[in-house]
Amino acid sequence: MNFDRNTIFGFLVLATLLFGYFYFTNKEQAALNRQQIIRDSIANTNRPLPKIAITKNEEDSIATVINIAAAGDFKNAGTGVEKLTIVENEVFKIAFTNLGGQPKWIELKNFKTKEGQLVKLAATSFDKLDYSINTTSNQTSRIANLYFTSSEVVNNSDGSKSLSFTLASDNIENAASIVHQFTVKPNEYMLGFDLQLNGANHLLTGEVLNLEWKYRAVNQEGDLKYERVNTQLGYSMNGEFDYHTIGRKTDVTFENNVQWLGLRQRFFNTILVAKNNFTDGKIEWNTPNDSLTVVQSTANMQLKAIGESVKIPLSIFYGPADYQILKSYNAEMSSLVNLGQGIYAFVSPINKYIVLPVFDFCMKLVNSYGMAILLLTVFIRLITSPLMYPGYKTSAQMKILRPDLAKLKEKFPDQQQFSMEQMKFMREAGVNQFAGCLPGLLQIPIFFALYSFFNAHVDLRGENFLWARDLSAYDSIFDFGTIPLISSIYGNHISLFTITACATSFLISIYSMSATPDQNNPVLKYMPYIFPVFLLFIFNSLPSALTWYYTVSNVITLGLQFVIQKFIIDHDKLILKIEESRKKPKKKSKWQEQMEKVQEQQKKLKETQSKR
Repeated sequence: MNFDRNTIFGFLVLATLLFGYFYFTNKEQAALNRQQIIRDSIANTNRPLPKIAITKNEEDSIATVINIAAAGDFKNAGTGVEKLTIVENEVFKIAFTNLGGQPKWIELKNFKTKEGQLVKLAATSFDKLDYSINTTSNQTSRIANLYFTSSEVVNNSDGSKSLSFTLASDNIENAASIVHQFTVKPNEYMLGFDLQLNGANHLLTGEVLNLEWKYRAVNQEGDLKYERVNTQLGYSMNGEFDYHTIGRKTDVTFENNVQWLGLRQRFFNTILVAKNNFTDGKIEWNTPNDSLTVVQSTANMQLKAIGESVKIPLSIFYGPADYQILKSYNAEMSSLVNLGQGIYAFVSPINKYIVLPVFDFCMKLVNSYGMAILLLTVFIRLITSPLMYPGYKTSAQMKILRPDLAKLKEKFPDQQQFSMEQMKFMREAGVNQFAGCLPGLLQIPIFFALYSFFNAHVDLRGENFLWARDLSAYDSIFDFGTIPLISSIYGNHISLFTITACATSFLISIYSMSATPDQNNPVLKYMPYIFPVFLLFIFNSLPSALTWYYTVSNVITLGLQFVIQKFIIDHDKLILKIEESRKKPKKKSKWQEQMEKVQEQQKKLKETQSKR
């Protein structure tokens, strides 16, 4: 095996992992599509008979009658007018509604949609917090249907703001009440939520509160398919984090203590936290067949409510998928940010302890995300250059030895015999053939670490650089619409950074081929040129931050190879060293002796077969 075979081996390993990743990614999307087909079929089968047409006023009147009847001892709460109370801090604005005494929508002040509006979370009619209470001895009602009495917003001494919603019984003999108290702290995305039940033994059955949490994640990034692939359900059970991508499963049942559960839709998280833990429960999710919804989930979680007066401390996180922010609340929560998960979990430490702090430091220096990526690339190449140098040196040696290897090929046309003689020749010349493996293999953990990092780093969202309008998305310079077959393989756009990344990869391949001694081997001859073409299809829909990094990295590689070849490696001195090395007796390693033995046996077997 020579330098170029090892380089090709590195390329093949990287290509295999790349295609493996995107195979499973596409498999998840296919699973989503199959689930939707099944749901549509069930919906068509179970479609109810046409209803008698009624007006909106009639529908509201019927709902009001039903609510009042179900309200029982809380009949005054069965009807009312919805009122919103706005509370805000430096990072978000929350609209609370008296209907159900809960958040109506959350607006993030530091993040905008593609249309330039502020990002809103939990803002659809599907979103709600709900649970059932006993309103009389034989009647129940959902609190989301009842109108609470809201308090004034209270400014606390610590800078926080509090708002309470109260639901009181009209029955003097059964003075039960419910209080929802929310606390908004300065500069925090975590909303405090204390649920107070007075007369809990009458309001609840079996000393258990069954909390229903419905949440719909609305598309925020434009590319719905890509956002769904990067959406997860995560939770911490018994202190251990776990997650599920929405395409692989449709529900999770919890049988142990759950500290929190949340949904991450690539760049934004909504997390429900129980400070005293959920005892058990279940969460289900699906992907509606529309162009707005990423996923919608329904969680039914149980909380202990023992005694007459019960206080249940909860909290809800509405905010960005920012590793540092989530880590400040809970170390396990930060695991929702995909810095390396599943079979790629081995790159997570690289991101947490090297890439993330270095990138933050670079941002302090240049205050430009594109330039920070450039500096990060330079840093990575500097620390890996000592490891890459032996490969570059071997490349220079291979160029020098190429004429001798060509003569050797003519002398031994049989490929097996040539491999034996080549191994012997390289050993005599003192050339480490396996040093060329390192540059190809070293790219693997670095590439997947940076793929995870650039795909999950929320600060890149909406940041422009050169022609790229958003470093967290592909940098389209031309959208050509949907073309059968082409769109499914390549996409419906052209990414310029992808082209620059593939072009520089092609130049590296050309340089690498100049050191290839065996130009007759089709794998060695064409594979370096085919690999950049593969990247053209793989990279086209990836974040432009990643393809910009890859472009810079390739340019640095070309520069390093040129500098090392022209100014560091003394070719004349290297030739003399090789000649001296060839004159010295060489001691074979056990592995080399074993390889030569195997090759000699194969040669004899081949000669025996040819004589028959």
